[in-house]
Amino acid sequence: MRFEDLQLWKRSIHLSTNIYDELRDTNNYILNDQITRSGLSLPGNIAESFERESPNECIEFLSHAKGSCSKLRTQIYIGMHTGHIKRNVGTEWIRETNEISSMLNRLIKSRLSSDIFNHELRDTV
Repeated sequence: MRFEDLQLWKRSIHLSTNIYDELRDTNNYILNDQITRSGLSLPGNIAESFERESPNECIEFLSHAKGSCSKLRTQIYIGMHTGHIKRNVGTEWIRETNEISSMLNRLIKSRLSSDIFNHELRDTV
C-alpha cells in the first residue's frame, strides 16, 4: 500500500490545504505560521511513516503525526479565541483534527498488533 492511497493521508492533505487557503491573507504572521506548519507536518509525518523500514520507525512517525494533530488543534483553539479564525471554520477544523487523530490512533494500534504478531511468528520459525 502507498501512503497516497490512505484516506487518512488524503484527509490530512485536504485539511492542510484548507488551512493554508483560509489563513493566506491573515495579518497575524506568528499564529498563521505556526498553524500552517502544524498543518503541513501532519500529512508529511504520515507519508514518512510509510517510507520507514522498521515497524518501530513507522509507529514513531505516526506518533509524530498524532502530536502534530494535537498541536494544530490547540493552535486552532487559540486562533478562535483571539478572533483570528472564524468560529465556524475553526469548529470544522477541530472536528476534522479529532477524527484524524482517532484514525491515527487506530492505525498505530493496528501496526502495533501486526508487529507483535510478526515478532511472535518470527520467534516460532
